[in-house]
Amino acid sequence: MNQSPVLDKLLSSGITAVIRKIEPNKVKPLVQAFIDGGVSGIEITMDSDNPADLIHELKEIHGTKAAIGAGTVLNKEQAAEAINAGADFIFAPILDKETIEYTKKQGKLAIPGVFTPTEAYQAYLWGADMVKIFPASVVGPQFIKDVNGPLSQVPKMPTGGVNLENVESFIKAGAVAAGIGGSLVNKQLIQEEKWEELRALAEKYVAAVSRARG
Repeated sequence: MNQSPVLDKLLSSGITAVIRKIEPNKVKPLVQAFIDGGVSGIEITMDSDNPADLIHELKEIHGTKAAIGAGTVLNKEQAAEAINAGADFIFAPILDKETIEYTKKQGKLAIPGVFTPTEAYQAYLWGADMVKIFPASVVGPQFIKDVNGPLSQVPKMPTGGVNLENVESFIKAGAVAAGIGGSLVNKQLIQEEKWEELRALAEKYVAAVSRARG
């Protein structure tokens, strides 16, 4: 795998927080809590309010500590918007050749969503740095382990349904990292502005990955 410094950063904690449709005024303290807790990947989904502005601001504040990128990117146009705002990576829930090729041409990480071994290999051939196994809740850790047999050269990151109870199983099965949404980006804690609790939650996830990596 052709490792880049940004990819190294993204993988260092093994956790990318998926931040979707959170009130804009709560995003900065939320991201601060996660980064303080050791999370090294921050994904702002493109269906959030003013995602490009958020990516730009977060990149300026945390660009040296964490990889800041865009998620739920469905096409080249959204990828361009995110990259122009400073996104380090482009996460997609789907596999789109044009988006991958454009992202790579811009020198950014391309992480498309796949669901089958064929899609994973196709993504790899098109230049993806890693594939997002989505929704991971449907296939479970065993899928990663089995597919890693013939396709170990394709780094896999499960997203969707990964939580504190199963994240270690996914990493032990061969996942290089995990994308964590609602079980880390806890809407109740965010609403109540319990940043310290969110930082502690982030620490638990980072520790779980560390344990699983042995």
